[in-house]
Amino acid sequence: MEYTRRFYASSLPLEEDCSAFGRWGKFGHESKRLSKSTCVQLPSGHKIIPCPAFGESSVFSALNSKFLIRIWPGIPCFCSLMKKILLTTTSFQDTPGGHHQLLEDAGLEVVCERGPLTEERMLELAGDFDAFLCGDDAITRAVIDKSLPRLKVISKYGIGLDKVDVEHATRKGIPVTFCPGVNHTTVAEHVFALLLALVRYLVTSVQHTRSGQWTRLTGNEILGKTIGIVGLGRIGREVATRALAFGMNVMGYDIYWDSEFAESKGIHQCGTLEEIFSRSDIISLHTNLSPETRHMINADSLQEMKDQVLIINCARGELVDPDAMVNALEDGKVGGYGTDVLEVEPPPPDHPLLKAPRTLVTPHIGSRTYESVGRQATMAAENLILALDGRPPLAQANDAPLPTP
Repeated sequence: MEYTRRFYASSLPLEEDCSAFGRWGKFGHESKRLSKSTCVQLPSGHKIIPCPAFGESSVFSALNSKFLIRIWPGIPCFCSLMKKILLTTTSFQDTPGGHHQLLEDAGLEVVCERGPLTEERMLELAGDFDAFLCGDDAITRAVIDKSLPRLKVISKYGIGLDKVDVEHATRKGIPVTFCPGVNHTTVAEHVFALLLALVRYLVTSVQHTRSGQWTRLTGNEILGKTIGIVGLGRIGREVATRALAFGMNVMGYDIYWDSEFAESKGIHQCGTLEEIFSRSDIISLHTNLSPETRHMINADSLQEMKDQVLIINCARGELVDPDAMVNALEDGKVGGYGTDVLEVEPPPPDHPLLKAPRTLVTPHIGSRTYESVGRQATMAAENLILALDGRPPLAQANDAPLPTP
């Protein structure tokens, strides 16, 4: 039995010689007679879109960034341009897992850059992509404007949106997705990695033994100490749970107070930042960045704290005034500062905190575990794919319409 196949090559000039399609030659509004299924390979940048209304869908798989399509006779398909996305988050790129297959199976052309990218670099790239899958890149008003009209979706890898001009994206009708609830365990564990390293001089002790010294430094316990958690969201609550397991006294401050959680855990609610600053032996920052919270740790607030206070920052570098922190470390007001974030990442070699006393700086790895990256990358990829297809993403941060596929 013979079947009649028709290809509507909407993204190719009619009658264009598409030798890459194999022995079937020219594809346009012309029919081909097939007696059995066959395989065709599409030119780079194109894909086959099955039309289920005419029967069961075609079967296809990705091969070397092109599509090896098995065409079943009698099932019309449309050939169209592949959607092109900019992928900048390095942990997504560097960590193996099923998130890579999600993008491949969706038929997306992926262009990788090593972020976080500056506004200058983003402006160089803007305008050539249907979507961004971004980390902490500068997605500013200017970047969004230059990306139009092609840009349809911004998928944030992670939860912090302070690098994305969400308000302007909303005005321009660009949905912004994000990934809540995927990294709170990993970040909370990193808080205690920094805290324990500070109180027990772990980094210094290891450096001594590596250099042939046997210097036995005396540290401190955290049992019975009071930890003040600024921001009792998902990560803050995970930090509180672990602090209680260490036998610490826990206080918290948040304008959106989770009374049920706090009461069940015996967490004291501080009414003001001044209260939590003045009563805590250890302060852990877990609030979002806003004009109100920028440099919340400054020369004045540091003076309100206990002498030899320890401060942990796994939120945003901009929460802390670096010059004020260095001064407080040098004069002994602050007993130690452990941070996973800086205002500029990566920092310049002469950044003052890199050589400040009793300071530990890690390169924004608080959420970088295989488990957390798998969750974040999968959710970010799914958000992007769903939104590009006009379907509700798993989490959308703004009230913007989804694109028409």
